[in-house]
Amino acid sequence: MEKIVQFLESKGIRPTAMRLMTYKRLAELNVAISLGDLEKDFKVSERSTLFRTMKAFEEKGIVHQIEDGTGIIKYALCEENCECEVGNDLHLHFHCNNCNETVCLTEHKIPHINLPDGYITEDINLVVKGICEKCSGNLD
Repeated sequence: MEKIVQFLESKGIRPTAMRLMTYKRLAELNVAISLGDLEKDFKVSERSTLFRTMKAFEEKGIVHQIEDGTGIIKYALCEENCECEVGNDLHLHFHCNNCNETVCLTEHKIPHINLPDGYITEDINLVVKGICEKCSGNLD
């Protein structure tokens, strides 16, 4: 837990109990998680506190949002030294239509996209949908 405390402090985040529990839970997961699902993981939590925690993590580059087409925003931990900026560190996401899990495919980067003059990119989110590796073995 001391490593998490040091990490949060290095990012300028005060390590409260909720922030420590939230970071620890996110680090345990290999998938992106919605605020609602994260809330279910904690017996005692206020949605507003959890929301503020995720917003603080996002502002400091600890997590990034994923819009996977389900209508529910999910969050995943950023890689070390991630900037989460357009044109830098952007990667694919995969949403499984079978188990509904969304994962970061960090080794697959989104290429630079040239837009016509007058267009300004504010965000890029590329989600591939299909059947994940885990579920593809379960299908007959």
